[in-house]
Amino acid sequence: MVKNEPMLVLASFFWSDAINAFLFGHGPMTPTLLDVMMLIGLSIIAPDRSFDFLDKTSFKIETRTIGGWKEYITKNMRTGSVSLREHTAFLNMWLEKFIFCGKTADPTNNTLKMAETLAGGNLVPLGKHLLGSVYYLLHQVSAKLRDDQPISNLRGPWWFIQLWLNMYMRKGMVIKLSELSFPSEEYDEGEDSVARRCTSFGEAAIMIANDSNVFGKTDFFRCFYNGFTEYSTI
Repeated sequence: MVKNEPMLVLASFFWSDAINAFLFGHGPMTPTLLDVMMLIGLSIIAPDRSFDFLDKTSFKIETRTIGGWKEYITKNMRTGSVSLREHTAFLNMWLEKFIFCGKTADPTNNTLKMAETLAGGNLVPLGKHLLGSVYYLLHQVSAKLRDDQPISNLRGPWWFIQLWLNMYMRKGMVIKLSELSFPSEEYDEGEDSVARRCTSFGEAAIMIANDSNVFGKTDFFRCFYNGFTEYSTI
């Protein structure tokens, strides 16, 4: 997914820490657990025992002096059947790098206990934890804007905010979901790739890419300030 900087930056100016919502011209809007389930399908109904993630893991995985994600993969990758440790190491990378988009660009153990829990076949309400990270990221951006500080390279699940905004901005950006396509897996290696129509809101939102020559910063600000039309939200 191509990062839509203008949309993310302009939307940030309308975020309110007081009610955890965007105060757009037509009224407040905010990502919800239903949005998480609809767009990416992460669990929101599994038992939430966050205090369990404070416990120590059954084993240690080196992250501090390992030298980046490439070395992390090399050190933890094994041949043969996948062990619990190897599975945990993979899920730790997936959670840190692709789901929560941790503050550092290097491996950490911040999600290691959660990864071990998932690797053991236990249910985790990842959707709730993701939404919490989304709110925290927007809080950091809002705090820096209030203090007139540069936002710099804040880390966090910006990708979900963009997915969510894409679904409501698609008509304003003159994008028709019915004309988008998604790569299919139904072709053999070496053959030309096959495309199919999007079959879920999440797939469609991922494929939306804004043309800055058609819809630029001024257009985004005007849309957020004036509010979404009834046509754009149907």
